[in-house]
Amino acid sequence: MKISIGNDHAGTDYKVTIVEWLVAQGHQVKNYGTDTCESVDYPDFIHPVAHDVEAVRADLGIVICGSGNGAAMTANKHQKVRAALCWNTELAALARQHNNANILSIPARFVSVNEALSMVKIFLNTNFEGGRHQNRIDKMSC
Repeated sequence: MKISIGNDHAGTDYKVTIVEWLVAQGHQVKNYGTDTCESVDYPDFIHPVAHDVEAVRADLGIVICGSGNGAAMTANKHQKVRAALCWNTELAALARQHNNANILSIPARFVSVNEALSMVKIFLNTNFEGGRHQNRIDKMSC
C-alpha cells in the first residue's frame, strides 16, 4: 500500500515510529513531515499528504499534530479527502467502516505512541462497509 504521512513538531517522534512500522510491513511511504521538534506550521506538511490522497498517488494518508484538529481541518479542505480525527482504535475502525476515511489524523499530545500505532494498524486493516454509508458519503461534498 502507498501511504503519505505528514506531521508538525508535536508529531515527529510518532511519525518516526509509524514510518518504521509501515516500512517493516512492506508499505511504500512518502514522508512530508518535519524531522525536528522546532515549531513549524502544520499546513505546510499536511497539504502535500492531502494532495497525494486526492490525486490517488497514495492509498491512504496519516497526519499528526498536537491536537489533531488543525491537521484534520487542513486535510479536509481538499475535495476528495475524508480526514478523521481519532484518539482510540474504535474511532479509527468506525472512520473507515462508516465514513470511508482516507486520512487518519492523530492528536500527538493526547495519545501515546503505542496508541497511535494501534490506530494506524486498525485504520489500514479496516474496510469500508458501503451500503447505507455510501449514501451519506455521497452527500458530503459541497
